[in-house]
Amino acid sequence: MAGRVIALDVGDVRIGVAVSDPTGAIAQPLEVYRRVGYGPDSRYVKALCDRYETNRVVLGLPLNMDGTLGAQAQKAQDFGRVLQEKMGLNVSYQDERMTTVTAEQVLIGGNVRREDRRLYVDKLAAAVILEQWLASQSRQKEDEPWKKTTI
Repeated sequence: MAGRVIALDVGDVRIGVAVSDPTGAIAQPLEVYRRVGYGPDSRYVKALCDRYETNRVVLGLPLNMDGTLGAQAQKAQDFGRVLQEKMGLNVSYQDERMTTVTAEQVLIGGNVRREDRRLYVDKLAAAVILEQWLASQSRQKEDEPWKKTTI
């Protein structure tokens, strides 16, 4: 399953964006998009996918700490439905619990000033989401013994 994948950390105000390399193995933070509304936001994501020649999008799913779906997770799924139904994109979801905390820790470890962190945290969180999703895809391939060759 090589090819680029776009990952989104969707918030109420901003969307952090990350993209994989062409082999679908490495995630890198890309940008932070300021939200306008479902229509413009979904067209922006579609244009981004066109630019990177992909139709695959991974949305961070902000589950509650007990694993249940809350209001924010419902918003992410609603946006995912718009991307699928109106834009024709292939949408997957990745549990994003603790990704913003992880991104903040990376920025703190890199001595990024507090006031500058907000400029980077969303796109870095999107990269963490994408890294986790890519790793889960690799594990799924390893768990498919019928695809392994034996001598």
